[in-house]
Order: sequence, then structure tokens, then C-alpha cells
Amino acid sequence: MPWRTTDLVTIREEFVELAMSGKYTIAALCNAYGISEKTGHKWRNRFKEEGRPGLADRSRAPHESPQKISLEVRREILALREKHPTWGPKKLRVILRRRVPEKHWPAPSSIGELLRREGCVKPSRRRNTGSGLPIDSGLTVACAPNDVWSTDFKGQFRLTNSELCFPLTAQDSFSRFLIGTTALSSVASRPVEISFTRHFQEYGLPLVIRSDNGVPFASPLAIGRLSKLSVWWIRLGIRPERIEPGEPQQNGQHERMHKTLKADATRPPSSSLTDQQLRFDRFRREYNEERPHESLRQETPSTLYSRSPRAFPSCLPDLIYPAHFEVRVVSMIGSIKFRSRKFHLSTALVNQEIGLEETDDDLWTVSFGPLILGTLHYPSSTFIDEVRWKTAEPPPQEDRKAEKTTAAMTEDLPMSPV
Repeated sequence: MPWRTTDLVTIREEFVELAMSGKYTIAALCNAYGISEKTGHKWRNRFKEEGRPGLADRSRAPHESPQKISLEVRREILALREKHPTWGPKKLRVILRRRVPEKHWPAPSSIGELLRREGCVKPSRRRNTGSGLPIDSGLTVACAPNDVWSTDFKGQFRLTNSELCFPLTAQDSFSRFLIGTTALSSVASRPVEISFTRHFQEYGLPLVIRSDNGVPFASPLAIGRLSKLSVWWIRLGIRPERIEPGEPQQNGQHERMHKTLKADATRPPSSSLTDQQLRFDRFRREYNEERPHESLRQETPSTLYSRSPRAFPSCLPDLIYPAHFEVRVVSMIGSIKFRSRKFHLSTALVNQEIGLEETDDDLWTVSFGPLILGTLHYPSSTFIDEVRWKTAEPPPQEDRKAEKTTAAMTEDLPMSPV
């Protein structure tokens, strides 16, 4: 039997012509051409219906795919994405399922592919983050709401009226609940204190506040890097905790929140501090109550956060030292007078009461409430700063979870006025 070409359409045409000539049976032709009888009949029928074009290969893709996203679902996904342009496929799917649980929503991968096809996702350059070991910073692990608050200033930016905005943020580390986002005109200590006063009045007092080493949270040249703000926190029974200089990853979840804040509430900047504050308020409400958080298993921070039982006092209680302590008040120049001699401590402690305890002959431990500032040698008139907390080592985190009760949360730090 002739076989003169490798063109499939021509071969199929020869097969059909021979089949329709009546000289050979379909079975014999199919055996000669190496195809099944079903395929042979298919080519003959196509040729009868469409002629030679019907012998060309056709797409094997199904006409209707059960996995194809319908036009209605597509519109709902893109509408929600337009409203929240920084939300990814997982968050979008969680919100859509909450709104209409009976509808079948595509998988996150399919939603991501849809966003890519529609130009909603900008390709990003892949970064090599390395494979180093995690840092053991010794920072407090939050096991319940208000164990640890983190705070920082997101980088300042200029508003359209040329005024600078310094966003002050505070967040509960356990629940990711955004305590406050305040648009300030500077990083001065007094406005920050006023902002935290509002937070404490609304949510109560945390046990620890974590920050970096910048002003006004710390004073680099002062003993223990104490600032007026951190001294105020100590008086309230809050332990200031600082990350290591140059190690922002130790406060990584707060930095990640800043990235979301920057994308959602600062671009483009507002026309005034008042307008910018309104945007921050809307962002905080959405972040706490609407936006699913992947580290919280797609729950919102507000579902996990609860107010602290440690209420903000109307006035600062006095520091109370044991009877065998000698108490001195820090002067306006930041020093104390002891045994007719002056010892400089810090201007951050002006008007604060300092306790001195004799631990050996001519050796005195200098304390500010629960914080040991150092050791005073008398009569050599030397002061060696060795800042550390009097609080004993905390129990393992597993034990703290079991022992965490309202009574335990209201217990004071040793030597604390609150």
C-alpha cells in the first residue's frame, strides 16, 4: 500500500479515499495504517462532514472546565482586591468565605493566578535572605494579651502641606492587636507620654513594653539608657525592654506591621496631620477587626485581644523601699548627695527617689524601684553602673501559661509602686 508522505492530513486523506473506494475493508485499512477501527471511522465521518479541513488535529482541551472561575466570582474577587490592594489570595478567600459561605470559592492558588493575569500583582525581585540560625535575644515571650507591647516610630514622611509626620505605633505582641497609631509632629517625649496615657486609660497597663534604642524610648548617654519616658513606665510597674542596637529583626512582627501601614495608609500622604490621623484610625480599625492575620490562623487580632486588668492609676504612687534602705532624691542636675558627697546618676531621674542598700562594708547598691542602677563605693567616691532588674528569673513559658490568672497579672513587680 502506498505511503509517500509524512504529512498527517495527507495520510488521513489517503486513508479516507481508500476506505470510500470500496476496494478494502475498514478493518484491513486500519491494520495497514496502524490505527484502531474507531479512529478510522472517525476520520471517514469527519471527511464526509467537513472535507479535508476536518482531518486536521483538534485541541484536546475540554469545552467547559469545572475548575474555571465564573464571571460572577471573578468580579467579586477583583472588587475585593480593588478595595484592599495589599491583601493576598489567602486573605481575600477568607473574607469571601465569611461573607458567602455557601458559595464555592477558588483555591488561593487560583485566586493568585487570576490576580496575576489581571495585572493586580507586581513581580518582585527575589532576595537571598541567607540561612542563618535564629537569634536568641532573651526577650520576653508573650503568652497572653498585654504580656508584651511593642512600640516604635515608623519612618517619618512629609505631608502634602510640607509638614513632617512621625507615626507612633503600639501593638500587643500576643494578639497582634494594634493598640494605637498616632500621627505626631515630632519624637519629643511629652507627646509620646500623652499618647500612651490614652492607651493605658483605654486598655490598661502591660507588663512589658519593647522598643528600640532611639529617643524618646531610650537615652543613649544616660545610665541604663534611661529616658524620662522609660522612668515613667517603671513608676507605673511596666518593664521597659529594648532590642539590641542594629537588630530590628528582634521586633520583626512590629516591623512587618509597619510595612502594611506604609502601603495602606501613607501612600499617597495626606494634606495635614488631622487628615493623616483619620486614615490611621481607619487603618487600625480594619487591621484589628477585618483583616485576617496568617499567624493567627486567619483570625483577626480583635478576636484574641482582651483589656488588661491592671488599670491606669489616677496618680503615681510613691516608691516604697524597705526600712533599712537609705532614700535620696535626685537633684535637678541628676545627682544624689550621700555622706556629704555627690554622685551623678542621670537627669532622667530628676525628682525621683533612689534607694541605697549597704551590701558590704562601704559598698552600697543603688536602686530605682525594681531596677538596680549600680554600686556605690564609699569613701572612695566611685559609682560603678551595673544596671539589672531585681525581678527573679521567670519560670518556663509552659508553666506561665498554666499559672496565668487575673490575680497573677495584677501582682506588682518587686519594689514597684503599682
